[in-house]
Amino acid sequence: MVEDNKEIFCSLFEKNITREGADKLLEWILSTDFFTAPASTKFHSAYEGGLCQHSLNVYNRLKGLVELEFGENWSEQVSMETLTIVALLHDVCKANTYKVDIRNVKVDGEWVQQPYYTVSDSLPYGHGEKSVYIINGFMRLTREEAMAINWHMGGFDLRVKAGSYSISDAFYTYKLCPLLHTADMLATYLDEKR
Repeated sequence: MVEDNKEIFCSLFEKNITREGADKLLEWILSTDFFTAPASTKFHSAYEGGLCQHSLNVYNRLKGLVELEFGENWSEQVSMETLTIVALLHDVCKANTYKVDIRNVKVDGEWVQQPYYTVSDSLPYGHGEKSVYIINGFMRLTREEAMAINWHMGGFDLRVKAGSYSISDAFYTYKLCPLLHTADMLATYLDEKR
């Protein structure tokens, strides 16, 4: 599954993302653990290859939502390149972030050692904003792409929990923001398991 998903991801990336620097970004992604990393430590797709699987799930959900919202001429509103960028790369911030550790767990009355994922973030820049930062280091995002990736966590974003209202302005101004957030939620809660 990991190799199949990697092949699908790279095929979609190379076919749909053609702007300057995209090749260098893909090289960087290939140099990380993106294709073997989990999507989270325990919340969704917390297994080897979960991050890539989640990204593909978001791609499929976002494509369906954009088609539903804008109809058969959806690509006049959202280009295939933009759709692919925001869906496949929204969680690139998670590359090289999860590590496997061991803990003792009681199973049937006996203590056994079990592996689990923990966070070891060498670039603590945030979440959506970290993905934007990483991507912009290789290729230029449009403002709408940057906003959608930056705010894809919606109400789960710590800035929102702290009282920021900027997300509301972003969602009203850029249609792709609520669409990517919704695709992320549908993929997480309907397509994936804890």
